[in-house]
This record gives sequence, structure tokens and C-alpha cells, in this order.
Amino acid sequence: MVGPGSEENDTSDQELSQRPPTETEVRQASEAARALAKALTPKGLPFSVQRNGNRTEVDLSPALGQLILDVLTHVARGEMVTFVPYGAELTTKEAADLLNVSRPFLVSMLSDGKIPFHKVGSHRRVRASDVLAFRAQRDTERSGALSDLQRLGQEFDAD
Repeated sequence: MVGPGSEENDTSDQELSQRPPTETEVRQASEAARALAKALTPKGLPFSVQRNGNRTEVDLSPALGQLILDVLTHVARGEMVTFVPYGAELTTKEAADLLNVSRPFLVSMLSDGKIPFHKVGSHRRVRASDVLAFRAQRDTERSGALSDLQRLGQEFDAD
């Protein structure tokens, strides 16, 4: 059991984007994800919230229900979670993290014009929507290249 003054209590005040979830949070997210996954239907995610004897019924669309489930699933795996609004402006470090590349590599891509950016003083800023569009294009190209390699491998094996 976790008590006052324990490490788990100390870290739970920080946001999950700044630290991995505690064991208690992992367990809670796992239990919540299981319960909500059973409730999610093609019509949405109905659930109720009870506090101080007051019960509130909530109906989420299927997309919102899936988003909640996705977040809980990541936390249940012990992963840190960060939300990036589509219209947000990112630092080069944040953009690099989103693309899973180094900051210097991202800066070279910005200099090469692969992703648009603007400067705020001497600092580069990148729109999250531009980073996400670049990532989607990159992933599509990688998927196509992998399919080509698989096809070539099958043709080679057939000979």
C-alpha cells in the first residue's frame, strides 16, 4: 500500500507528460480501460459519474470514447502521455520528439524546407499540424517502400 511520503505519492502530483505513471495509476488505467472497452459500442461510450451522491450520465461519441480508451491503454502500459493540439506551435525539441528524431536532425529538415517553420526571435517554431502532416507522408512513403521490398523479396524467392 502506498502511504503519505512515499515516492508514488510524491510523483503523482506531476503531469503524466512529465513522468511515467505510477504502479497505482497503471492499475487504475488498466481497470478503467477494461470497463470502458466493454461499454464502447458503435453508437458511442455511455457511462455515469458519481460524486457526493450526485450521478451524472455521460454519452460520448465513438471517436471520443476511443480516444479515452487509447489514453487509458497507454497509461496502463506504463507510458507517458502528452496531448498536442493540432493547431499548437511546437519548439524544435517538441517537434523532434513527435517525429522520434533528434533535434539537430529536425533542424536540418527545417533548413532543407521539408517542414515549414517560422521564427519567434531567434527560436524556430513549427505548427503541430505541419509536423503531423510530414509524419503521415513519411509513414506512407515508408509503408510503400516496405511493400516494394516485400514484393521484390517474393519475386526473388520465386526465381
